[in-house]
Parts: sequence; structure tokens; C-alpha cells
Amino acid sequence: MYNRLNQFRCIIIRGKSQKEIDDLLPAYAKVIDDITPCTSEDFSKKFNELLAPYLSTDKRLKKTLDNHRTEIAGKLFGMYYVEDDGYVYASDRTKKFLKDNDQPAFFKDLCYKMQFPNGMQKPQTFQPLLDNKISIRPNAFLLRILQLAADKHLILSKREIGFYILNSLDVLQGIAVPEEVMEAIEEDRNNGIERKIETEGKASSYNYQHINEQINYLELANLVYTNNLGEVWLNQNEKDAIQIFASDWNKAPNFDVYAYDLSEVDGRKRFEVDWTVYYGKLSDKVQQFDTTARALGVADELPTKKKDSGQSTVEIGDEGEAFVLEYEKRRVFQFNPRLVNRVLALGKTRGLGYDIQSVVAEAGDKADFAKYIEVKSTKRVTEPDLSDAYWMDTLNITRNEWIAAQQHGEFYCIYRVYFVRGRVLMYVINNIHKKQIENKIDVVPLTYRIDFGKDAIDQIVIEEIKKNV
Repeated sequence: MYNRLNQFRCIIIRGKSQKEIDDLLPAYAKVIDDITPCTSEDFSKKFNELLAPYLSTDKRLKKTLDNHRTEIAGKLFGMYYVEDDGYVYASDRTKKFLKDNDQPAFFKDLCYKMQFPNGMQKPQTFQPLLDNKISIRPNAFLLRILQLAADKHLILSKREIGFYILNSLDVLQGIAVPEEVMEAIEEDRNNGIERKIETEGKASSYNYQHINEQINYLELANLVYTNNLGEVWLNQNEKDAIQIFASDWNKAPNFDVYAYDLSEVDGRKRFEVDWTVYYGKLSDKVQQFDTTARALGVADELPTKKKDSGQSTVEIGDEGEAFVLEYEKRRVFQFNPRLVNRVLALGKTRGLGYDIQSVVAEAGDKADFAKYIEVKSTKRVTEPDLSDAYWMDTLNITRNEWIAAQQHGEFYCIYRVYFVRGRVLMYVINNIHKKQIENKIDVVPLTYRIDFGKDAIDQIVIEEIKKNV
């Protein structure tokens, strides 16, 4: 029998704001990819050095950089792991993100593997969880509750989610059933009873910090929406992914913390290593977590490809290319309708080094010259903020793309497309070869990787999508 009054504070590592996380995730991945594999000592030093430029001067303290490395990129996001040989390696989750630039998919997989108890904190820290026999996939249970609420046309508040679910001992022990939790919420609502998490001597921010953090990641995963009133509801454009979570509400966590003898040093060490390796690996549902532009509430007019395993990068590219193709057709048509037939999608033609061939279509004697466009698209929940003096972005280009940039000079450009909630943003970067010479961008010959800031952007395109989400 579910007792709503049984409360237990089950925390996760404190992260950053949504926008800061969306901005820093690519930076974490880039830094980790640049320096791994390496020794733990080198990793600590180089990670801090390479991440510092992404942070404001007052946030470059060693303590802050260490927190980004160990607590957030490491324990919370599972972006790297340390083998028994002492070497640090990029995790599978990081490698996938570097290929597909799908930030909501990154957080879907993270949220799917989230469990209590876990190895994010030291064993002695979560001993109370073991003493209370905690065993739960919190996000699976919560999304199942939100499904039930949606069926009843109800919207739950963060306070209700905190008290009845994420801070409920019965739920955390895995002995509660979603239907009885939903019934308790409705019963209290009908009786005018408002339940709150209360800890003697603690402010409300303390009581709900861990609740807000967990919901924050579900929103970064594009699975829920929230508003300023503290309400939470499902993103029905992600119903397939939501169903994957909700179907597992009563399944035990995949990683069995209880199988380890944490009273012994060797047992604790083995547990920490095993958890880090496990958490950084992709879940078996990862191929179903790819994010479409439509799931973000944008680009309904774009074609949708059928999914094959391992082609997420191609799908994202296709959506971005489709958006840019239509944009270029409109732009060129407005300049001179007779030039529209020269806007060509060539992304499937190997070796060219660009995705779309268009026309300059600007006043002057070069109006009908060819324009070569390489499309690089990404997906995230929040918008990039160019008002941030320390904002930077990273993208990879191939050797053929860099050669094409050198060959075509001022007629070669990158269209950096961001699919965000309810909007498409596009940053146009012209003549990247010249910008490298001018030190406005850094080009690192790996595949090649381009690091750029706001000074490199020549044009910003914003497409408002007017629809209900």
C-alpha cells in the first residue's frame, strides 16, 4: 500500500543551467576526444587547460574546472572512463555524440540509464540508499506517471512530482505502482491538500534542488516540457521514446549495486570501475533515441527518412540539407527567379566537399557566380547565446571539405543549422579559409575540426515555427 508520507531525499550531482549544459556538452566532448587516450594525470591537466577558454575568467578556478571534469563530464554524464591500466578513454556515449551532434539523444540515453542507487557518489555517501533498500529507474516511473496524467488531461507540478514520486520512499524502493500514486495525487487535489517537501532548517531551494535537476535532464532530453509556473508535461512528439521509458517502470535497475561488497576496499574499487564503464556505454535502446526536427517542434515540411541502424548522422544531415536547400531556393528566387534551377542538392555525391551548390544572388558583378555550401546541423533544446562573450562552437569537416574551402575561397561557406525547440537558427560562415588566416577560426587537422566564435559569423537566419507544442 503506497504511503505518500514516507519521504526520502535521493539526490544526484548538481549540474548547471540548461543553456550552460547545452553549450558545454560539445566542449566536453571535443576536449575529451582531443586528449584521450591518456594517463589520468595528463587527462586532469589537459582537460582543465582546454576547457578554460569556454568559461568566463571568474569561472576558470581550478576547483571549478575540476568540478566540470570529474563531477559533470565524468560522473554525471559518463563521458569518459578509466581502465585498470590507469588510462582514460572516451566513452561510447561521447563517441556517438561526436558523430551525430544530437544533444537530446545524448540526454535520452543518459536519463534511460539513470538509476538509484548508482555510482555517481562515493559508496559511503549512498550507504543510506542501500540501508533503505532503494531500487528504482526514476525516469521510467516518472514518465509512466506523466502518461497517466496526460490520459486524465492533468498537468502535474514539480512540487507534486517531487513529493509523490522522486522524494517518495515507497516509489524509490520499487514497491509503489504508478496507478496508486496517481490516485493519491488526485485524492489530495480533490480534498484541497497541497503536499510539500519540508526539511527542518532548510529552505525550499534545498528541498527541491534534486527534483529540479532530474526534471531538467528530462527536458534536455526533449521528453518533457516545463513552464514558469512549475508545471511539467510530456512532449507528445517523443511518444515512442517516452513509451520505451514508461514500459520499464517496474524493471529493476540494470546495474546491481547490491552485488558488491562495499565494506571492503577492493569491493569499493571494483564497484567504482565497473560502474564508470557501464554508465558510459550506450543503452540497448540508443538507436531508438535519435531526435527528429519534428520532435523539437520544427520543420514539419522536411522529409523524414526511414531509420536504419547506425545512420543517425546521415539523417541529421538530410534534415539540415533539406532546410538549407529550401532556404536557398527562396533566397535566390527573391533575387532572380531565373537562377533558381541552379540551386542543387549534391550531398549524396561523394568527394565534392560541399552539400549544396547555389548562386551568390547578391547585388554586384558576381551575382550569378556559383556558391558552394557545406551544411552542418545539430539539435539541442536551448538556443546558442551569441551575447555570451565566451560562446564557442565546434564542428568537424572532412579533408575533401577543407580542400573545397581552399579552392573556392570566398564562394565557399558553412551553414551551421541549429534545430532547437520551436525554431531553426542558421549561422552563415563565409570563406572559412580566409577566416583561418585571419585567426577568426581555428582549424585543427584531425578530420578537420573548426572551432569558431561569434566574430566568425556573417549572417544569422531565424525561422520561427508557429505551432502548438
